Amino acid sequence: MKLIVAEPGHFHAALLQKQMYPGLDRRVSVYAQVGLDAIEYVNRIAGFNARAANPTDWDLDVHFSENPMEDLVRDRAGAFDPSPDIVVLAGRNRGKIDSILRALDAGFHVLADKPWIIESADLPKLERALSLAAERGLAAYDIMTERYEVTSELQREFVSDAAVFGELETGAAAQPAISLFSAHHIMKTVAGAPLRRPAWFFDSEVQGEGLSDVGTHLVDLAQWTAFPDQAIDLEADIRILEGRRWPLALTAEQLEKITGQKSYPAGIDYYCNNSVHYLLRGAHVRIEAVWNWEAPAGTGDIYTARFRGSKAIADLRQGAAENHKPELYIASASAASRAEVFAAARRRIAELHARWPGLDAVESHGELRLSIPEEFRVGHEAHFAQVANRFFEYVSAPDAMPHWERPCMMSKYFVSSKGVEAGRMAR
Repeated sequence: MKLIVAEPGHFHAALLQKQMYPGLDRRVSVYAQVGLDAIEYVNRIAGFNARAANPTDWDLDVHFSENPMEDLVRDRAGAFDPSPDIVVLAGRNRGKIDSILRALDAGFHVLADKPWIIESADLPKLERALSLAAERGLAAYDIMTERYEVTSELQREFVSDAAVFGELETGAAAQPAISLFSAHHIMKTVAGAPLRRPAWFFDSEVQGEGLSDVGTHLVDLAQWTAFPDQAIDLEADIRILEGRRWPLALTAEQLEKITGQKSYPAGIDYYCNNSVHYLLRGAHVRIEAVWNWEAPAGTGDIYTARFRGSKAIADLRQGAAENHKPELYIASASAASRAEVFAAARRRIAELHARWPGLDAVESHGELRLSIPEEFRVGHEAHFAQVANRFFEYVSAPDAMPHWERPCMMSKYFVSSKGVEAGRMAR
């Protein structure tokens, strides 16, 4: 299999190549416009190749042009030996769906970073892309790394265990059945180096707002956890109730520091923060995605998630009590049922030893806290390789992609785009 990286404007494009893959050609074609985005990508790959521990061995064949996608199609379409190449897209979000459609129409498999769309007007294009992939036997997949975080996987296991969790509660606006929160940071370190972001990242019309970008992970996790391996119908199963948006004020000095350019001499109000309240199969869901400038020392990006069941609450926390690492707690819905719930949870832990040897739980303050061996906490950057390996399975056998992925992708982007629009209308 061969990779073709198109317009690598986001560092996620490089993280997919942080390791080598069996069966994947070391020579990678890159099509990009001349500029800082492409230089950052090439520098990261060079860094992976030059590192002392487990260096990669990528050979980049770089093509610079004003119209990278058209040149890619012209040069590579039909050069399938013996199967279609894989186009990787991780860059500007507006217009990404057009590049995805162009690649699929030319016969390529597509692995594209989230989000595929940032506004609901493009939902028909998303549906067309997924239909086109199915019709042509191509794999088309977005990069949902957070499914591979061990605490998220474990939360899904316990929520789907009726003996532990019971049934998902309906909840209410004040106390949703599902509550998810994430905080990301503009300044951070990626692959051991300070991150440089392109100036267009701070244009919400290009990048999208928080919910339509990083918030797609939260929407995905809500339905993936609560209704595992089930198709979600965006028309029958979802109703948007309200949305909210607010800006992060960034100074000119901050913007110059992160971009290396004096692109915003007066600073900006960056609209990157959103919340949405919606019904998912009748259950109240509240999602909030926010951005801050920089994480306090010793901390990082934050993800918390709470699922309320008739028997128990599965609560993923990441605060000072958890040393700023995600930890999963199981709490019974009532004191009277605590012994029964905890016994069921321990039985489930024993069953999960085949996948996570050494998994255990500690009871404290009326809750069970999962004790997860450190070997399974591989970190966010390692999740990109996990997604890639799953995608390569679908490239080899496109029919192996689960039936629920396509409708769940439609419903995910329906919530993320409509939620942002609800926030804009609420002003």
